[in-house]
Amino acid sequence: MSVRRLTLIAIWLLLFLAGWRGSTANLNAKPKLVLGIVIDQFRYDYLTRFRSDYHGGIDEMLRNGADFTNAFYAHVPTVTAVGHSIFMSGAMPAVSGIIANAWYDRAEGQVVTSVCDWDVKVVGGSQDERGARCADSDPASPRRLLVSTVGDELRNADSGSKVIGISIKARGAILPSGHRAAGAYWFDDVTGNFVSSSFYMDALPGWAEEFNRENLPAKYVEQKWEGFPNWSFRAPAGGKAPYAKLPASPWGNELIEKFAEKAITGERLGQRGPTDLLTISFSSNDYVGHVAGPDAPEVRDMSIRTDELLGRLFRVIDQTVGMKNVIVVLSADHGVAPTPAVDEANKMPGGYVLADVEDAVQSALNRKFGKAEWIIPGGGETAIYFNHEAIEKAKKTDGQPVTQAEIFGTAKETLLTIPQLHVARVYTREQLDNGIAGDFIARAEMNGYFPRRSGDVNLVFEPAYVPGTAGTTHFSPYAYDTHVPVLFLGPGIRPGHYEETIEPNDIAPTLATILEVQTPSGSSGRVLSEMLVR
Repeated sequence: MSVRRLTLIAIWLLLFLAGWRGSTANLNAKPKLVLGIVIDQFRYDYLTRFRSDYHGGIDEMLRNGADFTNAFYAHVPTVTAVGHSIFMSGAMPAVSGIIANAWYDRAEGQVVTSVCDWDVKVVGGSQDERGARCADSDPASPRRLLVSTVGDELRNADSGSKVIGISIKARGAILPSGHRAAGAYWFDDVTGNFVSSSFYMDALPGWAEEFNRENLPAKYVEQKWEGFPNWSFRAPAGGKAPYAKLPASPWGNELIEKFAEKAITGERLGQRGPTDLLTISFSSNDYVGHVAGPDAPEVRDMSIRTDELLGRLFRVIDQTVGMKNVIVVLSADHGVAPTPAVDEANKMPGGYVLADVEDAVQSALNRKFGKAEWIIPGGGETAIYFNHEAIEKAKKTDGQPVTQAEIFGTAKETLLTIPQLHVARVYTREQLDNGIAGDFIARAEMNGYFPRRSGDVNLVFEPAYVPGTAGTTHFSPYAYDTHVPVLFLGPGIRPGHYEETIEPNDIAPTLATILEVQTPSGSSGRVLSEMLVR
């Protein structure tokens, strides 16, 4: 081989190695922005069923990102608050204390929501007088979340980092962004504003006030959903919340994306030096899905629109931060059950549970031990809270005291022997306190059990059976509720399909590793090292 050819090869190798070292250095550099996206009620099969319709942000993540095709939640109930709390904490409800959207708090003597906090005030919107129970519209904070999040650990490592959370729902904005966020913002259906709470700030920042002055909700409630003329987004006349129906529309997600754009420019996220975190939860998919069900054309349309909105958001971020400097992770807080009508048409098992669980147990206890207010109502669809004071006062016919074990046992027997209830499993507090072993359902129950907040009796319905008479819902340990997307995109992420079974709990420790910060305090997940380029 000639000297000239050897020289050219040597030069080519030097240039290649120099480029490779530069590429590796860039991949190992910390991102300027982490974008955490939750699509509320978005099953994994929405990625595959509607794949040919995606040409925006979801398409970008599927083509150039890491797609974990078998991500399953491992807790119950699979509801919004729990999924959002896991997203950036990696913590099971048994550790985080976020056991449901709402639960009966024995210390407070009322049903509370996951983020309700009467020690703070709503900032930028309306606030009612304190009621007998917490409501979704009440003042809110992350104080009921007992663990740290990725955002908290990011701020602990560098106080110059900013963390922002955005959603229609307060819990969707607050729980992923954590305790040390600069702000969490959600939609107030009375004023049409994005609001926050005094936990974060005394007044909305100028960019948020400017957005609210545009009064986009007033325009959106008049818009028609092309292809779906039966949907109307005007609230009933005379009500105090003129925008109450807007979340169940495509325009709810439009508002979220536009507000996120304002936050990126207003807070200069990813443009100041330290790594920032923006969490966004697209809530409208959930509102529509509850009404229409996962097989409805409305859900397909919402999925396509969400893809388009993410494409728009990525373009804005590319112009301001540069997508090469951004790590994006996308998941969902839960899936959803098919509607009973679809199951019936497909000759599949499933249906509505028409009998009332609490009424059935109350009647059985009245027959066996005499009339009393045995149950505290409103504990949740799959949890029963008993009135411990009534149990302590109760006597059997022979004068002996009635024990909690007898109450729990009677409730369990009742639930399992009435066919109309379609109850598959029942777990009492006694069982869960002592720990239960078994299949994926038993493990999900243990992962969801937090003694001070959980019910006394917890039940699991048969697959595809849901309470109610219309629409559908989610809360079960079955795959239609637990199988969700987990997608990563950005520098240092090896694109491809990863088929090993994982949990969404793995997202938080993986981000902590990428960011070189402490793993969130309650995390039970593992680092998804198979996709990391090091």
